[in-house]
Amino acid sequence: MCRYKKGISAPDTGRLPANITLLLLLLSGACRSKKTWPVSYTQEELRKRLTPKQFHVTQERGTESAFTGEFTYHKDEGTYNCVVCGAPLFSSHSKFDSGSGWPSFFDLLKEESITLSDDFSYGLHRVETTCSQCGAHLGHLFDDGPKPTGKRYCMNSASLAFQPKDAPLDGACGSTDGKAEL
Repeated sequence: MCRYKKGISAPDTGRLPANITLLLLLLSGACRSKKTWPVSYTQEELRKRLTPKQFHVTQERGTESAFTGEFTYHKDEGTYNCVVCGAPLFSSHSKFDSGSGWPSFFDLLKEESITLSDDFSYGLHRVETTCSQCGAHLGHLFDDGPKPTGKRYCMNSASLAFQPKDAPLDGACGSTDGKAEL
């Protein structure tokens, strides 16, 4: 028998007790499985094309500091796209000031544009949002947004590119060939 805590023992099976295993799983972060995305890039290519902050946020599931992102107070009309692959994600019409310090949206352009997965990092349960085309980490989804959806897509500015309403659909923003040009 192995003794884990006074009064609690478990058979010596070489495995951790279920409660310890669950705790380790919860502390490990997001529970997303390895997935092949429709659009992919090498790490080398991404490091060349993205800024260090964009790479950290989108590829290493980082978070920019609150109230520091380029699009936090952005009010122009247009479309917010994935900075990695150019997939259209949000309309400026669904953007709102949540007071959180990150760009927030209450609706997606298309439901299938984002993939959701459980995130248990920092000892919390959150819902991580990733681009459904390239798998880039975008931010998190919360259920405290305004009507009509009640959702708050809390995004990192570093994961977004902006396409102004009247601009041509070139480069990363609005690209359909999967190539992001920064």
